[in-house]
Formats: sequence, C-alpha cells, structure tokens
Amino acid sequence: MNKNFGLVLLLGLPVLALVPAVRPADAAQVQARVSDEHGKPVADAVVTLVPADTAVPSPDLVPSRATAVVDQRDETFVPYVVVVAKGGTVVFRNSDKTRHHVYSFSPIKQFEFVLSPGDSSAPVAFDAPGIAAIGCNIHDFMTAFVYVADTPFVAQTDRDGHAMIADLPPGSYSARIWHPLLRPSAALPAQTIQVPDGGAELSSTLSLMAPPHRDHEHGLY
Repeated sequence: MNKNFGLVLLLGLPVLALVPAVRPADAAQVQARVSDEHGKPVADAVVTLVPADTAVPSPDLVPSRATAVVDQRDETFVPYVVVVAKGGTVVFRNSDKTRHHVYSFSPIKQFEFVLSPGDSSAPVAFDAPGIAAIGCNIHDFMTAFVYVADTPFVAQTDRDGHAMIADLPPGSYSARIWHPLLRPSAALPAQTIQVPDGGAELSSTLSLMAPPHRDHEHGLY
C-alpha cells in the first residue's frame, strides 16, 4: 500500500552542524526542520547547499565526514542513512547472530561480501558523489543508503526532524533535499536561496512513498 507524504523544510531550528577547524568571522548558518504533511518530524532527510556563484569560496570537505560505520543489528542496517564526504570510507559490521551478504549495485559503487557474526568489512571507499543503496542478499528486507557529498555544506535530520548547516560564507546557494523515500521518477528538488550574515529560511515539499512493510519471513512488500 502506497501513500504520498509531504515533506516540509523550514530552516529555523538548530541541531547537526559541520564545523571546520577555523570558523570564518562572517559565517552564517542555515537551520532546518523537516516534517511530513501531518506535522510529524522526518528523520534521515539530507539537506545540501551548493554555492551558486563564484563569490562564495569553495572550502575543503570536512574531516569528520571521512569515515563511518554501518552496523547490522536485529537484521537491520544501523544507521539507515549515513553521510560521508567524497573519498570517505564506510566499514560494515555484523553484530547479529546470523550471516549477512552485504552488497551494492549502485552506479557510484559496486561491491559484495559475506559477513559472519562479529565480523567487520575492510573500509569501502566511496570516490564518487551520489547515493549508494545497500542491501543484504540473505535478508531482502534490509536496506540502507550511503549519501556521498562533494560539499561540506550538508546535514542530516535527526529523529526530531532537526538539522543545521553552519559556517556558511554569505552568498547564493542551491538548496537540495533528498530522502530515501523520494519517488524514483521525481527530480531532486533544488531552489536557489540567498544566505545573508544572519542566516536564511527555506520551505520545500517532497512527494514521498510510504515505507515498505517489513516481513522477516517474506521480505518487503
């Protein structure tokens, strides 16, 4: 059963931040709250700001996004969405009592390996920006996503639907919003916004699919 959901982005509440070693004196911030059409918070939405003019300097990618760990617990990938910088690595760990066959056939990265209970993979490098869908060939209902960013101006909403992008040089940006349940045929929403010294606000609505039903015996439907 599918149902469309609206996703509203209101840049106004603080939470997750990317903080470089030296904070620019004239840096601004963008605060975000993501909710569905019923006003409920939406976790795991990725908010990205890309400089839209040459007046905004291009900073280096943030070191804190260089590595990440995706665990497997209770036949679930944890976290469901992870954000790394281009060139970053992800280690896949199996904390379950059963084997998992982790794979990705995504255009930006292809791999597969079997993890026995207690095993961890070698670091998997993600050298191209984009989104890699991760699955398990043994348990079809297990899914996760690696979002590979080529800009440091990116943040992921928490369980309360909050996120923040900090240390932005004032200027013009293209704001993009992604979520795993964005309809495959839908274009990635983008809008040009001006970020002054005091920060900016933005509203955006996404059409999302309903989460698939999880059945441990028969997979997803």
